[in-house]
Amino acid sequence: MNAHPSSFGKVAVLMGGRSAEREISLMSGQGVLQALRSQGVDAHAFDPSERDLGDLKKEGFARCFITLHGRFGEDGTVQGALELLGIPYTGSGVMASSMAIDKVMTKRVLLSENLPTPRYVLLRRGGYSPAEVDGVADTLGLPLIVKPAREGSSLGLSKVAERAGLAAAVALAEKMDADILCEQFVSGDEVTCPVLGTGAQARALPVIRIVAPEGNYDYQNKYFTDTTQYLVPCGLPAGEEQAIQQLVLQAFRTLNCRGWARADVMIDQATRKPYLLEINTSPGMTGHSLVPMSARAAGISYEALCVRVLETAALDSQPQDGTPP
Repeated sequence: MNAHPSSFGKVAVLMGGRSAEREISLMSGQGVLQALRSQGVDAHAFDPSERDLGDLKKEGFARCFITLHGRFGEDGTVQGALELLGIPYTGSGVMASSMAIDKVMTKRVLLSENLPTPRYVLLRRGGYSPAEVDGVADTLGLPLIVKPAREGSSLGLSKVAERAGLAAAVALAEKMDADILCEQFVSGDEVTCPVLGTGAQARALPVIRIVAPEGNYDYQNKYFTDTTQYLVPCGLPAGEEQAIQQLVLQAFRTLNCRGWARADVMIDQATRKPYLLEINTSPGMTGHSLVPMSARAAGISYEALCVRVLETAALDSQPQDGTPP
């Protein structure tokens, strides 16, 4: 720990919130809260769905650790409010947060920098015909993935193996978002790679390979079952892990993320080419979560990880050189 716990001042751990991932956020927040307190940090729980954010200023909070997931927590909205309040916060700034939560916008930015991501078709609620839905299978091939453009934790995601299942998958995603992302399915190894730090100081942590039952890494298997295997060391062929870490760092910097994040990547079985799926700018910190698991493999305890993330709390209006404010 570089900073003395008292130098952080009064810290709010933002948890809960109003998104579909509220339950997971509360689990993450409680873990972080206990970890920070165990390290001597003056940390307090704060649920923005139950309290006014203005109370942060009134009650003298000096910085915020964001463990909110999904909308109103990971999408730039709470970040913007904290900018206005002038309270430094963990994770990415307003623009990076709002871009990264939108999987389609993320793809556009990645593709503009020639970073590999699966091919996609965007459908907009009320703006497509049955024929256009059917045409998605011709464009992307089968199987394919259908998901809401702005939800996390695999909520509303379907893997469509047959053309007949496409309309139902689109209808499910459409319940959660006006933008429906249909994506080429990449068959192969599923991996994730966290990043810690900002700018030139950012470093990729060990890659985790995810082996889910029948390859179905859904909400239930992410958080509530013990049948999914997480392999770290990942056991990938020599050089592949480093290549993925490099790719993830490029994506992190391209989207101008800061503090920490976690990128999900698929490796094509046949070509061994990695494809970026998305970047999570407010990763989970539950008992099942992957950033703590990867950090542990790098010799960083859960408690030390929480302190390191808290050290990176910043505002967009401050110079970003990777050093704490």
